[in-house]
Amino acid sequence: MIATMSRSALAAGPAGHLDLPALLSRPYPAVMGVLNLTPDSFSDGGQFVVPERALAQARRMVAEGADIIDIGAESTRPYGSEPISADEELKRLQPVLPEVVSLGVPVSIDSMKSAVVAWALDHGAVIANDVWGLQRDAGMARLLAERKLPVVVMHNRDSADPAIDIMKDIAAFFARSLDIAANAGISAENIVLDPGIGFGKTPEQSMTALARLGELCTFGRPILVGASRKRFISTVSPSEPQQRLGGSIAAHLVAAQNGAKIIRSHDVAETVQALGVAAAIWDQR
Repeated sequence: MIATMSRSALAAGPAGHLDLPALLSRPYPAVMGVLNLTPDSFSDGGQFVVPERALAQARRMVAEGADIIDIGAESTRPYGSEPISADEELKRLQPVLPEVVSLGVPVSIDSMKSAVVAWALDHGAVIANDVWGLQRDAGMARLLAERKLPVVVMHNRDSADPAIDIMKDIAAFFARSLDIAANAGISAENIVLDPGIGFGKTPEQSMTALARLGELCTFGRPILVGASRKRFISTVSPSEPQQRLGGSIAAHLVAAQNGAKIIRSHDVAETVQALGVAAAIWDQR
């Protein structure tokens, strides 16, 4: 049966401590709420660049049942994002991240720069979310080994190649990332794998990754999926990002059935409800 205890209470202890094993042992996936402090993110760019609005959104997601809040201050959208300096990224984070940490839910820092991740961890973040899977910033693996905190290792490519076997590419990427992690001294228990839906993939490849997600469970690490509002949905049902809630939930339910333990979503309340109802139905089988 579905537990009635607060979802975030199972994940967070004092000051937003993350009990990852407890989070992953539940009967249905945890929900990571997305908070973009960027002017150019693909789905909500500019909505939360004002700190007060960002904090209000964080509070809303916590109230809606988010187990983790994932904060990013640089757009990593695959199409047309502009890189920014670490200083600019920190300027966006400084008025927001410590305040979100004070809400008591575990905070994840979505950055590919070790200097930014180090600052965020110093100010209460307890997870690093690296969209280049420890393979871009040479200091990232060493930092996370020293801190002994969880890291989300995401698959990525500089560009999509429709000719490749995307599952083989993801597996090879993860193998490289896991070697980097092991050599740096990162405990395997602190690694979460993310197939990177929409990153360096054609829409068809993103759907393949969701359909064959179970193949990645052979790595023995929990899987995170973030299909929220992604472009592949519009190839099935033409829509703008804000119109893709139904497709997002469909993709995330498929991911949950195929072994995902964490779902990253812009739409927390709807995702929490969908996963809870689906789990209750699956309980009747």
